[in-house]
Amino acid sequence: MSLYVHKYGGTSVGTSEKIQNIAQKLAHEKNKTGYDLVVVVSAMRGETDRMTKLARGIQAAPSAKQMDVLLSTGEQVTISLLCMALEALGQKAVSYTGSQVKIITDDSHGKARIEDIETAKIKADLDDGRIVVVAGFQGVTADGIITTLGRGGSDTTAVALAAALKADECRIYTDVDGVYTTDPRVEPKARRLDKITFEEMLEMASLGSKILQIRSVEFAGKYNVPLRVLSTFIEGDGTLITYEDDDMEKALISGIAFNRDEAKVTLSGVQDMPGIASAILKPISAANIEIDMIVQNIAEDKTTDFTFTVHRNDYDKTMKILQNIRAQLGAQKVLGDDKIVKVSIVGVGMRSHAGIAGQMFTALADEGINIQMISTSEIKISVVVDEKYLELAVRTLHESFGLSQE
Repeated sequence: MSLYVHKYGGTSVGTSEKIQNIAQKLAHEKNKTGYDLVVVVSAMRGETDRMTKLARGIQAAPSAKQMDVLLSTGEQVTISLLCMALEALGQKAVSYTGSQVKIITDDSHGKARIEDIETAKIKADLDDGRIVVVAGFQGVTADGIITTLGRGGSDTTAVALAAALKADECRIYTDVDGVYTTDPRVEPKARRLDKITFEEMLEMASLGSKILQIRSVEFAGKYNVPLRVLSTFIEGDGTLITYEDDDMEKALISGIAFNRDEAKVTLSGVQDMPGIASAILKPISAANIEIDMIVQNIAEDKTTDFTFTVHRNDYDKTMKILQNIRAQLGAQKVLGDDKIVKVSIVGVGMRSHAGIAGQMFTALADEGINIQMISTSEIKISVVVDEKYLELAVRTLHESFGLSQE
């Protein structure tokens, strides 16, 4: 029997009418194909923000543990309503929270990682002809403590379940009809991709694309779960995320990703000696701050300017840490800029084509866009520019690499 895992995000389940529409879609698929269906849902749109606001009204800085208990209730509402809608259509359905399924995670509250999934209950329900509805975004530690997986964690729940159940395909239903060459709100000429590799999607997710959470793509690639992004509201084939094939080598660049949530910090005038990078970054990592791009420039006087980027939300915290360690490191000053963005080109075709970086830099230079930092990998090139140039940079690169609709 074929098995498909569906995932519906907050926009898709935002009202009772939308939940009923999804139930009708699922009932039709079940009746027509007889396929086994596991459905992962998010909280209704706005619920997570509403509950966060409630918490902040009671305590300025509530513990991550209690926030997990609070936020996990959002999906519980959705799974119950969807099951009701399915049962009203004559379908057999059962709902599970993350803790009921036993989606086992570590204890990193607010951004827990899935370690194991117990599938016996789900398989028994599927054998009995039930549509299984599971709360996304949440899990439980081995000790029974509720955890959440972070923003977009329902994607990870869906892919992890698909991997554990060896599903034929994991279908992520959202408010867009697939993966585009870039955000159509920035570049109206962006086009939908029929297919993209796990590797490219992983880069685009890590570089700022909001279509899928990065961990869901990692799971899909690791366990070879066919992943498809489709629209909840528009019929279509969406975008299939799969392994690289011969056709994909023809595409030089698959997409332009960007991230508005960047900030840059610099510790200048640091002595150039072994261990200095570790001395700078160790307290940053200890504060659970993720570092992205790093550039080190060495001057003639044997001092170095050490520059790196962090999430904009961590900017103030990072600046404070650097100010505290500046004297002991012998640095001259700490500089910061939270008005930057990262723009990236991504494509497996870069492996076999020279001159991509030159084309990118020339296109930006012709528009008077100054590049502040550069980072590369085998299939992507990222640059940091002033945030006022974001839309111009994206549109310029989109046109330069021939990604616009024909």
